[in-house]
Amino acid sequence: MSEDRPAPQRRLTFGQHTVAFLKELLFVVVGAIIVASLLRGFVGQMFIIPSSSMENTLLIGDRVVVEKLSSPKRGQVVVFADPGGWLNQSTALKRGPIGEALEFIGVLPDTATGHLIKRVIGLPGDEVACCDSQGRITVNQVPLEETSYLYTTPDGVQVKPSAIRFDVVVPAGRLFLMGDNRNNSRDSRCHLNDEQVGGVKGENAFVSEDLVVGRAFAVVWPLADRKRLTVPPTFANVAPGKSPAPTKPLIHAGPEANC
Repeated sequence: MSEDRPAPQRRLTFGQHTVAFLKELLFVVVGAIIVASLLRGFVGQMFIIPSSSMENTLLIGDRVVVEKLSSPKRGQVVVFADPGGWLNQSTALKRGPIGEALEFIGVLPDTATGHLIKRVIGLPGDEVACCDSQGRITVNQVPLEETSYLYTTPDGVQVKPSAIRFDVVVPAGRLFLMGDNRNNSRDSRCHLNDEQVGGVKGENAFVSEDLVVGRAFAVVWPLADRKRLTVPPTFANVAPGKSPAPTKPLIHAGPEANC
């Protein structure tokens, strides 16, 4: 009786091994790019801080990580697209082809100049005003204790919550945003007198929630400055705003609200 013997396996040549390895490597690289692109588009992304408007919380050149899964809440620091008229024209950091590809998939931080970063002060339906008898910003008549994050000079002098007086109610689907460096931040306060064709005066001061890229939750570079960005405790004391929120903003502001 003859035995069945397995056919001898054909050995691959060096060239065939190389081709097989390159194919597997290509699949791994393409898969990694797809995963990174999906994460960048729907989960998280890095941004470079372009200005001093959020000092000392965020410094120029800081790299922050932004998550895109949660909805904005009072006190959070958020990245958002320019609603129109908020940004001065500036030149973006130029990268080479490899750098642009790495930025696209989220390995390098976004260098686009069409985004801003500010703190959420008012949600739809909130009444935000400046200021009470002690010079504090109030949200729904509750004063904010902002000393933990407002800009402080090297001499230890902290900026006032706002030199612009205003009283507004945030409309539905919009946010009222302010920088932590109040004397050097062109934020919602500065657009309360803006006039746009077909729009209500000052409507441009309230950023559409659809323009929010996400919440900045950590500084990751430089390593010496890495930290988490948490919501200051003062915002936990704020009562709910008007429900339903008005469809148009309610604005009382003087001529100085155009910084």
